[in-house]
Amino acid sequence: MSLKHLGLIGAATMLASATFAQDYLPILQYHHVSASTPRSTSLSPEEFKEHMDYLAEANFNVVDLAKALDDIRNGVALPDKAVAITFDDAYRNIYQNGFPILKEHGFPFTVFINTQPIEQKNRSFLTWDQIKEMTQSGGVFANHTVSHPYMARMEEGESHGQWKARMEKEVADVEAALEEHLGTSPKMLAYPYGESNQEIRTLLTDQGIVGFGQQSGVVSKDSNFADLPRFPAAGNYAKLSTLKTKLNSMPMPLEKVEAGGDFAGEMPVSLTLSFKDGQYRLKDLACYVSGQGKAALNWLDDTTVVAAAEKPFGVGRGRINCTMPNRAGSQYYWFSNVWIRAGEDQRYVSQKN
Repeated sequence: MSLKHLGLIGAATMLASATFAQDYLPILQYHHVSASTPRSTSLSPEEFKEHMDYLAEANFNVVDLAKALDDIRNGVALPDKAVAITFDDAYRNIYQNGFPILKEHGFPFTVFINTQPIEQKNRSFLTWDQIKEMTQSGGVFANHTVSHPYMARMEEGESHGQWKARMEKEVADVEAALEEHLGTSPKMLAYPYGESNQEIRTLLTDQGIVGFGQQSGVVSKDSNFADLPRFPAAGNYAKLSTLKTKLNSMPMPLEKVEAGGDFAGEMPVSLTLSFKDGQYRLKDLACYVSGQGKAALNWLDDTTVVAAAEKPFGVGRGRINCTMPNRAGSQYYWFSNVWIRAGEDQRYVSQKN
């Protein structure tokens, strides 16, 4: 075979590798693995096994979260069908019911722990010995604050400075505990209840800590690494049929997003999406408002659309989820934005961030 032919084969191999290299990451979010805990944040051990068995049978590559995020930021390709597994809170049923299944498959995973119940030896939460055992089989443990507070809220009578000092301590004490008990911290934090504000996100960024919310979506190099998305996979989202769609999702090809800040008010929210140059099925874009159904779409030009809610959100968290099929119709682009509608007595630090 000639050198020319060898060169062509090598180029084709490189092209194929580039074609199948993945530069984005869907992340699954779990809490309880139990049939006796609140359904909204739980799935049964049988359901969890079904999820993990499917990942194995469908040849997904379950990756270490921290390394995968570093690779994405540095332009290093992930394996095809890469996915990461996370848990919020340090529930003991993760060790009892989830860990044996993960260990059987050899899947790495990350648990975001709140340390107060661990230090108090609460029987419903992990012990440090269990945590250390799990680290020997692919477990990574990261920050979920000490006491699991609403991080963007002040306590009654608290000044802004006191609130900020309290949040700094909530973060720093867990980092110190991870270093003390495990010898290292992956520098990742999941916001309790998925809530943060710009000050909190800046606090994390200044310390080199990656932040995670609870909005749906897929991580790419264009994501906000102070507020990364994850797909909830428990409760109403535990069905394998819907999970398959999320696992097959890609990041929405957005140039710019305008959401008007973290907080919703008395008027309906809207979301302005500007798409990158490319061939997309923009006419098939669909956005859904939590509790309201489809959002109204108003195209400002060929690549910019405003997705608007019909009614104001009630107190709490509300979102707009947008999806769009790719050109082949085989995968969906996915994006979600969350707003907080503050109650009068909830003392959020700022409703204008």
